[in-house]
Parts: sequence; structure tokens; C-alpha cells
Amino acid sequence: RDPIKLDLQRIQKGLKDKTILVTGAAGSIGSEIVRQLMKFDYNRLILVDQSETPSFFLNNELRENFPSANYKLIIGDVTNELKMDFIFRRYRPDIVFHASAYKHVPVMEANSHESFRTNVGGTKVVSDLAIKYDAEKFVMISSDKAVNPTNVMGATKKVCELLVHAQANRSDIKTKFITTRFGNVLGSNGSVIPLFRKQIAEGGPLTITHPEITRFFMTIP
Repeated sequence: RDPIKLDLQRIQKGLKDKTILVTGAAGSIGSEIVRQLMKFDYNRLILVDQSETPSFFLNNELRENFPSANYKLIIGDVTNELKMDFIFRRYRPDIVFHASAYKHVPVMEANSHESFRTNVGGTKVVSDLAIKYDAEKFVMISSDKAVNPTNVMGATKKVCELLVHAQANRSDIKTKFITTRFGNVLGSNGSVIPLFRKQIAEGGPLTITHPEITRFFMTIP
């Protein structure tokens, strides 16, 4: 389908002078959110990720491409309630983009406890803190695999969506909750496309998960 046309003026108005927290900031989606945010007149970015090496590369990229950017890069685990509470208390984010999650279906199938602990537990911690510290908006990055889930990763994302929906229905809160579902992201870390390219270069065959599978692809931007 045709790409969605964004109302940049409206986005600018919504982000102007805001402190914005991005969890999973060094991941494929989180880092692209950070790059997109660089276009806008925000106040400060708080970038949280537990993975050291991708955070190192993200920091180098931002310093090179956006030398005047105002951001703080923090190594932290979204399931660590004390650490996340400290971050919210210190920086008071107005907007939260929650992109932190485990996403690889076969790996999570074999490590279901970690999938639930991180994906659902992290979403619970961060959404509770968004409410506690009166964040204006909480945006959760979900997955098309949350629709009638057939695997552990999809099931965790479905639970996250239900959790966010329950948070949104609370009558005693100021925070607005938004969920957005992503499909397979072309070129993202662990995307099937680099795997297909490698298999084609080696003369095949292409390996697929199941003959009946349908994949929906989107570009990172």
C-alpha cells in the first residue's frame, strides 16, 4: 500500500519542548524512532537499552550525525523497577516510546519464561511508572504476531496489548496510551530478508517457517 503521510506540523507541536523516553533505544525500531525524533524541536531524549554494544554504536552514530542533539544514553533493564523508577523520577519524561522487547520467535519459543519476564514484565513496569510520574503519552510498539498468536513471542505481545488497554481504561490517570503493531521490518536486526539474501547467494534453498505462513513487510522509516 502507499506509505502513510505524516502530519509533520502536528507531530512537531506534540513533541516541542518535551522530554522523551525511548526504551529499547538501541534496537532496530528504537534507534529509528530516535533518528526520526532528531528532526523535531524536543527538549531532551532519554535513551534506555540493556544491550551494551548496540548502545555504543548508537551513541557513535548520534555524535557523528547529530552533534548538537540533547540526549542521555542509559544502560538499563526495563524489568529493573528500582532503576526505571530512578530514571522516571530524575528526568520526568512527557512521552514514552516503549520499544524494548525480545522479538525473535524461535529463540523465545525455547526461552518462554524470559520472553514473558521481559516483554510483559517490562511493559508493566514502564507503563506503571508512566502513570506514577504523569507522563502525557505512552506508546507501545507491538507486533502483528499479537493477532491470534501462535507462538510465545506473539502471546507475550498480546498480553502486553491487553495490559496497556487495561491501563488506558483506568479513570484515575492522566496518561494516554497508544499501541502500534509492526509487521516484519525490512533490514531490521534478525529480519528474514538478510537471511534470504544469504541463502540466495549460496544457491539456495530458501528456508521458510511453514508453507501456509503469510508475512507482512514494512520499511523501518
